[in-house]
Order: sequence, then C-alpha cells, then structure tokens
Amino acid sequence: MSEGPKKNKYSATRRLLLKTKLLKKADSLLVEEAQRQIEERETTLKEKAPPLKLSGLSVQELQDLCKDLHQKIDVVDEARYDIEVKVAKNDKEIESLSQKMFELKGRKRPNLKRVKKSADAVLGALTETKSMKADFKAKLKTVKKEEEKKEETDWRKNVEALSGMEGRKKMFAAQ
Repeated sequence: MSEGPKKNKYSATRRLLLKTKLLKKADSLLVEEAQRQIEERETTLKEKAPPLKLSGLSVQELQDLCKDLHQKIDVVDEARYDIEVKVAKNDKEIESLSQKMFELKGRKRPNLKRVKKSADAVLGALTETKSMKADFKAKLKTVKKEEEKKEETDWRKNVEALSGMEGRKKMFAAQ
C-alpha cells in the first residue's frame, strides 16, 4: 500500500513561502519582546530607584542623604551575597544528588571516546615537533659557545696585559 516515495502535501515554492512568512513573524515577535523587556526594565528602575532631588539641599541634608544611600547599598550587597551563597549551595546539592542518582541506577557515566588519528597525521606531528626541538637546541648551543669564547678571550687578554706594574705603565702611557 505504501510503496514508493512519500509524496509531499506542499510544493517546494509553497514551503519556501511558508518558511519565509514564519521567519518574518518570528523576527517581529523577537523585536516586540526586546521592546517589552526594555520598557519593563525602565519602569522597574523608576519604581525601585526614583531620581534624586539634590537642588536646594543644605550640606547637612546632603550628608544625611549620602549616609542613607550607603545604608541602602549595604543592605542590597548583603542580600546579593546571601543569594549568591544560596545559589552556590543549591548547585553543590544538585550535583551531589545527580551523582547519587547515577550511583543508585547502577550506571556509570559514559567515558569519552577516543578519536583515532590516521598514521600519517601522527607521524607528521611527531616529526614536526622533534625537528623543531632539535633546531631550537642547536641554536641554543651555538649561541652559548660563541658568547663563552668571546668572554673568556677578552678576560684573559686583559688580565695578562694589565698584570703587574707593566700593565699599569701601559694604561698611563695610553692616556
């Protein structure tokens, strides 16, 4: 009865038209949602934090206002810290309960599967790193040898040339 390929109810052009209409509708809904969230945020801020009226206040009134604001800030910080601690505690509890659930089921969490690399890729990676290390070591050895030779020859020549009174006479004569 159901032999052969299944025939679509809609043609390709009709499906494309429906898909574009759905995408346009989804886009407009997202824009509306974003506008609604912005309006909610603004109204909440107006309710929770009304604008300050600082004009016409004396110095003492401004200081009292600052003290009041500091107290409110401290209360909010304490509440934020308490909420963070509760969230961390709940996260740990959720993790431990999920671990217990896996243990009670008798299943272990599946191990990660190894990804097999081709032999060429492994050999290529090994040869690149070895050659780079060898080049690096060779450069270090040649640099060290050259620096040591220069320093040793300069030091020895200077000591032999300037040793004793003859060296001092040469120094004064050169000046």
